[in-house]
Amino acid sequence: MNTQEFKQTIENAAKKIGIDLIGFASKERFDGVSAQHNPFSIFPEGKTVILVGKRICRGSLRGVEEGTNFEDYDKFGRRWLEDEFLALACYDLVRVIEDHGWEACPVFPNPSELGPQGVSVADGRPAPNVYPDFDYAAVACGLGEIGRSGLFLSPQFGSRQRFHMIITDAQIEASPLFEGSVCDSCGQCAKACPLGAIDVDHPKEIEICGKKMKVAEINYAICRSCKNGACKNRLAPSAKPDRIPALCNRTCMCHLEETSLLENRFENPFRRREAWSVGGNQT
Repeated sequence: MNTQEFKQTIENAAKKIGIDLIGFASKERFDGVSAQHNPFSIFPEGKTVILVGKRICRGSLRGVEEGTNFEDYDKFGRRWLEDEFLALACYDLVRVIEDHGWEACPVFPNPSELGPQGVSVADGRPAPNVYPDFDYAAVACGLGEIGRSGLFLSPQFGSRQRFHMIITDAQIEASPLFEGSVCDSCGQCAKACPLGAIDVDHPKEIEICGKKMKVAEINYAICRSCKNGACKNRLAPSAKPDRIPALCNRTCMCHLEETSLLENRFENPFRRREAWSVGGNQT
């Protein structure tokens, strides 16, 4: 089986397993990443990073949008999605790859902001644990871009997805980088934030694998105190909060749907009445 046939085998298996998004990145696309966050520090003989994603169902955000149910997003949009639904899909794809004779190392999306939690086992090796930056990997795997809001956006679902990673020693052709644009820099995320935590007027430019993106300055200390749907990072309270259910991102979702910028479309609009908010502007 040649490399193109093997890649197609993996993609077909991913679809059968129920994976919504899959992308491939060569080792070279991580050349500029520090050893402490480089996936190939975990598997030095690896040749390819594979990112697999499942969508966050829009309905899991319905109770947050109405302000009447927050717990079910926490289960279906975060905990169960990462720990069970996506983890099982990732595991099953790892089995497919290893059934073909290639090693496949699964990696859970722990926050990359976490520092080392141990000491290096030998000179020249980063301290455990190495936590790759999944936003970087998602761009490197050609799955989308980082929007002005600071959240990763795919053309299929916008911000509504979560990822697991697989590192393999199989040499697989890299996916082309995403050349389009999901974010249209409308600034609705900043306008919706009642706490003034998003500054779109002074964006910083980030570059991943040659792809340049402008991202707003975001005060995450303010975000962590947000009561408009944002959640503390469940794996590390000091890491960036989960802003997918926050008012800023729900407003972004509505805008992307209204302008038909997403492939996953619905019969009815997500926002059906004026959005609720708590707290005043702090800027």
